[in-house]
Amino acid sequence: MNVSEPDSSFAFVREFLLLGFSCEWKILILLFSLFTTTYALTITGNGAIVCALWCDRRLHIPMYIFLGNFSFLEIWYVSSTVPKMLVNFLSDEKTISFAGCFLQFYFFFSLGTSECFLLAVMAFDRYLAICRPLHYPNIMTGHLCTKLVIICWVCGCLWFLIPIVLISQMSFCGPNIIDHVVCDPGPLFALLCVSAPRIQLLCYTLSSLVIFGNFLFILGSYTLVLLAVLRMPSATGRHKAFSTCGSHLAVVSLFYGSLMVMYVSPGLGHSAGIQKVATLFYAMVTPFFNPLIYSLRNKEIKAALRKLLGSFNTI
Repeated sequence: MNVSEPDSSFAFVREFLLLGFSCEWKILILLFSLFTTTYALTITGNGAIVCALWCDRRLHIPMYIFLGNFSFLEIWYVSSTVPKMLVNFLSDEKTISFAGCFLQFYFFFSLGTSECFLLAVMAFDRYLAICRPLHYPNIMTGHLCTKLVIICWVCGCLWFLIPIVLISQMSFCGPNIIDHVVCDPGPLFALLCVSAPRIQLLCYTLSSLVIFGNFLFILGSYTLVLLAVLRMPSATGRHKAFSTCGSHLAVVSLFYGSLMVMYVSPGLGHSAGIQKVATLFYAMVTPFFNPLIYSLRNKEIKAALRKLLGSFNTI
C-alpha cells in the first residue's frame, strides 16, 4: 500500500483497493468473460444506433435526437467504470489511484445524472407527441430540442461537482479498502479520518432530488399518456403506444429502482453484496438492454441500421 506516514498514528491514503468480487479464480475468469462480452455488445449496440441516426437525415427529429444522445451517453456511462472493473478481475493488486478514484466517481455520477434528466426529457417528448399531437411540432422545435439536450448534459456535469470536490479535499485514513466494484460515496465516507455528516447529507439530498424528482416526473408523464392512449379509438394505435411506453417504463423501473436502493436509503445498512449487484444493474445491465428495448423494436431504427450495414457491405 502506497501511503505516507504523518506524525499522527493514522496512515493517510494515497490510493485505494477496490475489492470487487471475492471469488475463486475460475469464477473470476467466468465473470471477466461475461462482463467483457456484455461491455463489447453494449458499446457495439449503442454505437450502431448513434451512427445509424447520424447517417439517416430522415431521423433528425426530436424523438430520435434524444435517443441518439441517450445511446451516446450510455457508451461513456458504461465506459466510466467497466474497463477498470475488468482489469481488476485479472489483477492481484486491484488498486486505483486517489485521483483515478475521484475521476471515476465524478464521471460515473455525472453521466448517471445526465441519464436521469434525459430519461425525463424523453418521457416529456412522448407526452407531447401523444397527448398534444396538434401542438407538438410547434412546441418541440429543433431549437427547444437542442436546448433540452444541452441542459441534460450541463446539469449532469454540475450536479455533484461541489460535493465531490469537498470530499476529495478531506483526509482519508487507512485501511484503504473499498469493498465495492466502483468508487462509491458510501465506502469513501467510511474511510474519512473525521466524519462529515453535512457533506454526507448533501450527497444524499442531491441524489434524492435527481432520482425522485425525475422519476415522479416520468411517472406523471406516462400516467397522462396512459389516459390518452385509453381514449384512442384505434386498437393499433393503442397497441403501438402501449408497446413504446411499456418498454420505456421497464427500463426506467430497473434503472431507478436500483438507484433508489443504493443512494436514497443509506440508513438501511445494505450488505456489500447487495450494493455490488445493485450497481451492476444500473451500470451494466440497463445500458446493455437499452438498444434492444428502445431501438431494435422500432421499425425506423431497424431500417436505419440495415441501411448502415448495407453501406458498409458496399465498401
